[in-house]
Amino acid sequence: MTTLSPAAAGRVFLLLSATRWFPVGLVVAVTTLLPIERGLSITQTLSLASITGLVVFALELPTGGTADAFGRRPVLIAAASMQVLAATLFATAQSFWAFALASAAMGTFRALDSGPMEAWYVDTVHATTPGADVDRTLSRQGGVLGVSIALGALASGGLVWWHPVTAWSALTLPYVVYAVLAVVHLVMVCVLLVEDRRDAVAVDGAGDDVPSAARPAGPPAGSSDAPARPATVRRIRVRLALDSARRTPGVIADGLRLAGANRVLLGLLLVELFWSVAMVAYESLMPVRLAELLGSEERSGAVMGVVASVGWGVFALGSVLAGLAARRVGVVRAAMATRVLNGLGVVWMGLVAGPAALVVAYLVTYALHGAGGPTYQTLLHREATSRNRSTVLSMASMTGFAAFAVASPALGWVSDQASTAVAMVVAGGFSVLGVLCFIPALRHERALTRSGRVVASV
Repeated sequence: MTTLSPAAAGRVFLLLSATRWFPVGLVVAVTTLLPIERGLSITQTLSLASITGLVVFALELPTGGTADAFGRRPVLIAAASMQVLAATLFATAQSFWAFALASAAMGTFRALDSGPMEAWYVDTVHATTPGADVDRTLSRQGGVLGVSIALGALASGGLVWWHPVTAWSALTLPYVVYAVLAVVHLVMVCVLLVEDRRDAVAVDGAGDDVPSAARPAGPPAGSSDAPARPATVRRIRVRLALDSARRTPGVIADGLRLAGANRVLLGLLLVELFWSVAMVAYESLMPVRLAELLGSEERSGAVMGVVASVGWGVFALGSVLAGLAARRVGVVRAAMATRVLNGLGVVWMGLVAGPAALVVAYLVTYALHGAGGPTYQTLLHREATSRNRSTVLSMASMTGFAAFAVASPALGWVSDQASTAVAMVVAGGFSVLGVLCFIPALRHERALTRSGRVVASV
């Protein structure tokens, strides 16, 4: 199987990013509002996010290690299948426990999906351009992600406003369409994503212990290049699958040892603890606060569709601009600046008093959220190799989801006991402190600059 060129891999990466995130845009504005409309309290609703986060926390390393050992493609197919199930469960849930089951399914999907696609792209690039930075493509991918969710959110607002199926709540139809488009993404992953695990094994030397019987033998001397018989191919694949499963615990252990021994990586993982608390404010509390100011969940859902669409548009702009800023001031400094400004934006969201001012503060904060992603991910990739890349990404995602799981019900309780505005101020103030976790990465980047080491940027 031929390895894709960096350009071809980039096209597949961006296209699958679009089919992955456009459906999410359909429900980003109603995820919090739908359970509240169906009778859940704010604390119960944010506890659903906690369930999702805890499931991700439990599954991130096993799924990331499996992707590194067994292959990105099968894990991504499993993830896309789980997304279809989660969307269906959310659309039909009517009680807290039904929503809890849907949230657990969503957590399983996110754990499976969180790292393999990006790891597949980076490893494909490194197969022909070893050691290349991928910040430029990650910035473009952030732009695709933002535009896709923006268009999905705009379509969601239109669906809520249109409300063609009066037998359902206006907030239900976006989830039905989400489930249908999740099926489309599953088909696209199966068709477009090409992976040759033999290349990955060869690069890292991880395949030296693969049993010789599991390696395809070349044709006998003097024979034609006839393909192996199907039964032989199946046996080879089974042996390779079993060997990959055997190596998964070792890949996970390697990732944990790396985090313990690498101060730069440990600091980057701790950034997620602070970043995720801010995310509770602009992902979960924003629609609730807007509903308070507008007077109903359905009015908030219709308006949030448009607001979230513009928000993801400025997210895309921030993501693209992050690549330019990183080349001028350095990747670490750009990441630090966006983290501080993003946290202050959340504080601003909590201090404003009217819906228009809330929307403006939200848009600025979301642009900064988009700007922070590519630089942060680039720093993670500097500390990873092909053998543990999915595991490293999964550790970051796991840390973030764990923080989100703890912060969501806590901020929901603050919202119920005090106000949603107070909860936002608390979240933003705490998030700003995360800038201190970038200090080891900053020192490392300065050392690279002094030594004259320069890496390619693609």
